Amino acid sequence: MIKNYLKMAYRNLLRHKVFSLINISGLALGMTCSILILLWVRDELSFDRFHQDTDNLYRLMELQSYPGADNLTTDATPGPLAEALEKDFPEIKHALRSSTWEWKKLLTYQDKVLKVDGRYSDPAFFEMFSFPLLHGDARQVLANPNSIVISEKVAIQFFGSAEEAVGRIFKVDNRDSYKVTGVMQDAPKNSSMQFDWVIPLADLINHPDGHWLKRWDNNGIRTFVQLQPGTDLAAFNEKIKDYVEKYSKDTNIELFLQPVSEMYLYGKFNGTKVAGGGRIETVRLFSVVAVFILAIACINFMNLATARSAKRAKEVGVRKAIGANKSSLIKQFMVESVLVAFLALFVSVNLTGILLPHFNELTGKFIDLDLSDPALLLLLFGVAIVTGILSGSYPAFFLSSFDPVVVLKGTSKVSKRISVFRKGLVVFQFILSGLLIISTLVVYLQLHYIRTKNIGLNRENVLYFQLDGDLGKKYEVLKRDLQNIPGIVGLSASDQIPLEISNSTGDVGWKGKDPNANVLFGMMAVDYNYANAMGIQVKDGRDFSKDFGTDTAAFIINEEAARLMQLQDPVGQPIQIWNIKGHIIGVVKDFNSRSMHSSMQPLILRLQDANQRYLYARIAPGQTPEVLAAVEKVVKRHNPAFPFEYHFLDEDFERMYKSEAVMGRLTQYFAIIAIFISCLGLFGLALFTAEQRTKEIGIRKVLGASVASIVYMLSKDFLKLVLIANLIALPLGWYFMNGWLENYVDRTDLSWWIFASAFILTIVIAIITLSFHAIKTAVSNPVTSLRTE
Repeated sequence: MIKNYLKMAYRNLLRHKVFSLINISGLALGMTCSILILLWVRDELSFDRFHQDTDNLYRLMELQSYPGADNLTTDATPGPLAEALEKDFPEIKHALRSSTWEWKKLLTYQDKVLKVDGRYSDPAFFEMFSFPLLHGDARQVLANPNSIVISEKVAIQFFGSAEEAVGRIFKVDNRDSYKVTGVMQDAPKNSSMQFDWVIPLADLINHPDGHWLKRWDNNGIRTFVQLQPGTDLAAFNEKIKDYVEKYSKDTNIELFLQPVSEMYLYGKFNGTKVAGGGRIETVRLFSVVAVFILAIACINFMNLATARSAKRAKEVGVRKAIGANKSSLIKQFMVESVLVAFLALFVSVNLTGILLPHFNELTGKFIDLDLSDPALLLLLFGVAIVTGILSGSYPAFFLSSFDPVVVLKGTSKVSKRISVFRKGLVVFQFILSGLLIISTLVVYLQLHYIRTKNIGLNRENVLYFQLDGDLGKKYEVLKRDLQNIPGIVGLSASDQIPLEISNSTGDVGWKGKDPNANVLFGMMAVDYNYANAMGIQVKDGRDFSKDFGTDTAAFIINEEAARLMQLQDPVGQPIQIWNIKGHIIGVVKDFNSRSMHSSMQPLILRLQDANQRYLYARIAPGQTPEVLAAVEKVVKRHNPAFPFEYHFLDEDFERMYKSEAVMGRLTQYFAIIAIFISCLGLFGLALFTAEQRTKEIGIRKVLGASVASIVYMLSKDFLKLVLIANLIALPLGWYFMNGWLENYVDRTDLSWWIFASAFILTIVIAIITLSFHAIKTAVSNPVTSLRTE
């Protein structure tokens, strides 16, 4: 029976080649987009879920409350917290500290050097997390302060194999020696922690600059906990909520746990609850887009199948007359649609294989189309079967319901209900296309707004590099040599990148401060001439200058800090930070020291002319290659053991919004494909309509109808449907995109012309699609169509 169904389906495909091609092409394109998106979503959802005990692994979070200002939810915690928690709460199996970010260090062995990212962590790191060790005992590899665990990649680059690396002695940053006690497999691509070495945190604590890790009033380390199986998370969060108060005067801190499996996707919080925004929103958005595009392709199939019902009515009548029942006809039509879906899947898999390298390059992923993976095969077959069933279900039930007596007499007509349903599908199809067009325009405009907005500092032509090795100690000599390079028009330094200031403090006092107020200020240590070198406008007062010896006890604040302090005339006012008493010498205009997703933070700049971390050089336009070569030469002369690695501030800015840029590009491509698939269906319907009305058009032309009137007659009904779709899509588009823009504090406006452009574009595309066959039919010779009678 199935063989017979397949044979009939094959014959029908060959008999109606044009419509079969339209159906297969539309479904293949829809499937390709959906498969690419589903592969991407599958990869995103897999992040940090590979750990063996992932259900009991948590990241410790802090909610810091500040009356009159935004609350802050952060994973930065005090250094002593992990040990105290493990001691006081039997629900905790392990608690460990790990560096908040990856540190880039220079590894040296004999004449080989390599600069790679790594992290500091407590000894339980490899017991808690499933980063498999190729060599070494997970309980012992980080037991000694001067031990180091390296990745297989680093081991091979230095020694040719993982086995040869064990026991070797590395120099790190040409200063301290570390023994390789373990070699781990390279961190999986779907890990939010990417690193090539791990050094015991004890080494960092014992460093002269590591005193902050021993203090309860300093947040700068991540804390992870592994709970005992069966622990009630909500109850445990309630127990640790005010735990910091036991050891610190800070009463504005609330602790809570976030599952490690969620920390990559769920990065935004409203208090202690996960809020909208972040990567999960992108995952949800593109999951919806995948469904949209597949739905558009399925609607094409339904529309063309029901539109061509008259062509198959007699076939159904004959089959029923010779004994076929309704269920067998439904099976036949479903087999046809599933066969079309699998043919489309075959095309789609090949197309996906071709496009996947470009898709990976665009998204920064490493996704493989591994057809030996049972889960992937199940996903692909699932897409095809669901598509086939969705596409063929309505046509199958519709065609199988024909009355054989009526259709064999030739008096059957498509009911008004079926006509309305088909029109409804066209409307729904173009609603989805309209939404994608609006989304594309809004995402593009927001990205353009981000790139062109004046963020308060001039990020163009700013070269910066880290002061590795002895460069910090030689800073003054280095700065003097760099100032002599023609083309450098500004030079300064700081302890953080100005676009990502993460250091903060609430220990700030000023005249008139409410004793109950607890305000969090961003803190940045800078060198002389910082505001001028970075293009930050000094609104009042002045920048740090060597002409004023008292600047070592002076501070510069931004406009937001002045507002929160309620200082009408801030310059000259006394201020105290930690135990340092000083005064305000300047107020700078607000600049974006964090992502545009966040509100403007109050900021304090303090002078630190030694032990800086980053040096910045502003380059005159058009002189970058020459200056870069000269800077490299100077830096290598002062620091020959380290490779010269540099960055540009504008490139960092672009990287901050890479996910938005990827989202914009993908939305653009998917919108184009969705419109193309919709137009493919419209083209097929227009072709079928023109075929059905060939004789009518011939008679109208003989009676004197113009080409324009015939084109209008053939197109008007479809254009009405597109118009209705637009009237529904526009308010829906405004609603959804307004919600998306709420993730940004700085955002573009939803201007009326965005929706007008989407409206006009959809109508123009529909007219072009419909006009092709309408004009072709209208200009044809009426004698040809009438002679066939």
